[in-house]
Amino acid sequence: MTLIDTRTPDPKRFIPGATGDWEVIIGMEIHAQVTSQSKLFSGASTEFGAEPNANVSLVDAAMPGMLPVINEECVAQAVRTGLGLKAKINNRSVFDRKNYFYPDLPQGYQISQFKDPIVGEGKVIVSVGPDKQGNFEDIEIGIERLHLEQDAGKSIHDQHPTMSFVDLNRTGVALMEIVSKPDLRSSEEARAYVTKLRTILRYLGTCDGNMEEGSLRADVNVSVRKPGGEFGTRCEIKNVNSIRFIGQAIEYEARRQI
Repeated sequence: MTLIDTRTPDPKRFIPGATGDWEVIIGMEIHAQVTSQSKLFSGASTEFGAEPNANVSLVDAAMPGMLPVINEECVAQAVRTGLGLKAKINNRSVFDRKNYFYPDLPQGYQISQFKDPIVGEGKVIVSVGPDKQGNFEDIEIGIERLHLEQDAGKSIHDQHPTMSFVDLNRTGVALMEIVSKPDLRSSEEARAYVTKLRTILRYLGTCDGNMEEGSLRADVNVSVRKPGGEFGTRCEIKNVNSIRFIGQAIEYEARRQI
């Protein structure tokens, strides 16, 4: 993916360093659990807080010969979200296999989308402020894409001194991955963006946005550069599940890179 700079450098957002001012570049991947009674490719329940391994179908457990069948409601929810983000809804959408090996991924791959996502480019308008004069500033944050994918299970490491356990209740639950363009320039903007996005999802009824339950998680990409210069090397901070922690992580990582 080619990164395009859509914003003019703003001195209010610069961070001072030993060698002058620096500009922080932030992009985010939001993983939002789809509000649906059943999983993306199976009829197993998505109930939160059930007994371990109670909501696992033969498809989720990757039993031989069990084929996935798409959940129509998850597709509809993704389209609703795309419309709420003023995004392009693609007529053609394709699923792909993302191969990796982990104990809580029985299939050995995640069913996701790569080249042909269900939703294309959109935008979110966020309000940042107030400043010292009490004014708010509206900023347009571009959405690169939204695609559907399966969630993985959960590894549990604190129940036994020498063994780990696996709970597959979350395996196969539908996620919408909402990928922003690198349009954010401060921790304040990032917090405002996630807050606005969560509000949209809750209003549409496509995700409950309960970050404490893992329904909304963020991968935060942070890099720094001299104002107006080339994009720097980014660091990705995975699975942040609090708006406050998102802000703290960005501020710490930006300072570390400077």
